[in-house]
Amino acid sequence: MIIETKSTVKAFGGTQGVYSHSSTSTGTEMTFSAFVPAHTRGETLPVLWYLSGLTCTHANVTEKGEFRAACAEHKIIFIAPDTSPRGDNVPDDPEEKYDFGFGAGHYVDATEAPWSEHYKMRSYIEAELPSLISEQFSMADMTRQSITGHSMGGHGALTIGLRNPDRFKSISAFAPIVSPINCPWGQKALSGYLGSDPSAWRDYDACALIADGARHDHILVDQGTDDSFLENELKTELLVAACDKAGVKAEIRMQNGYDHSYYFISSFMADHIAWHARHLG
Repeated sequence: MIIETKSTVKAFGGTQGVYSHSSTSTGTEMTFSAFVPAHTRGETLPVLWYLSGLTCTHANVTEKGEFRAACAEHKIIFIAPDTSPRGDNVPDDPEEKYDFGFGAGHYVDATEAPWSEHYKMRSYIEAELPSLISEQFSMADMTRQSITGHSMGGHGALTIGLRNPDRFKSISAFAPIVSPINCPWGQKALSGYLGSDPSAWRDYDACALIADGARHDHILVDQGTDDSFLENELKTELLVAACDKAGVKAEIRMQNGYDHSYYFISSFMADHIAWHARHLG
């Protein structure tokens, strides 16, 4: 695989880079950012994946997430992919809304035309990009990986983590969509990408995965109480109920007064990174 270096800057002793490559999963050019802390020759570092939310690219968390100091302290590589394929030949939401199409891949492998040709974000995140990181970043220890994300990306982190418990040492999320089957954002996305049969959606719903037997020992969720999307889209209480019923000991914290923004995410980012560091060893 060949990657193009778009930019690199020194930060907290390490390197913050932005890279692009031609993706076989999406059939498009894909961009991601990676922060690699300072390290000695031959030293290997664990990897924390960050999946972004609706409307975002790799740039939002890279510019506003305030993760580098904590990643430098704990010596964790931080990788932030884009949220969807993009390009002139890639279909976008015909309604021109923000919750489907560009910036809204929902981390699924679409099965419905015309989305199925390019919208393969599950394969991209679960297989292609990790393979590229393993090949191109020799300091990345792919035996030590964790995953986190925000909103739609929180949904992605939870579902990808629950489907791959042996790969990810820990899973966290900021204000995640916990049950796409039961909210407008999710119903639009899953029906559009996967078709009208809700049974095909369960692999992309954290609550359904837990109900169907998926398990992980280390799950952390932070949700702001003043988040305007909490009641209709995020529905944190459904994850609490699913975990309680299944006996999953997730740590789900309601953070008083916080909203859905990067002010919220950046307030707890260092805490999440330190928590992942304990599980990454």
